[in-house]
Amino acid sequence: MATEAEIEQKIKDILVADFECDAAKLTPDVNLFTELDLDSIDAVDLVVRLQQETGKKVNPESFRQIRTLRDVTDAVVKLVNGN
Repeated sequence: MATEAEIEQKIKDILVADFECDAAKLTPDVNLFTELDLDSIDAVDLVVRLQQETGKKVNPESFRQIRTLRDVTDAVVKLVNGN
């Protein structure tokens, strides 16, 4: 099982590599949409990447309320740990 810190780092790596986000902005409370300029298509792409990384099916409903990096991390931790 990956730790929360490892999961957060992997999400940051994806955001930098796939979405050209500035690593310096990737704090837990950064807003993905207003501060990182991601849009709904980017959010779908992020879910697809997380599915590839975790090997688990992501429920899109669980990602509807996500706004911050912490929200993504929490959702992935739950997914990976089967909660």
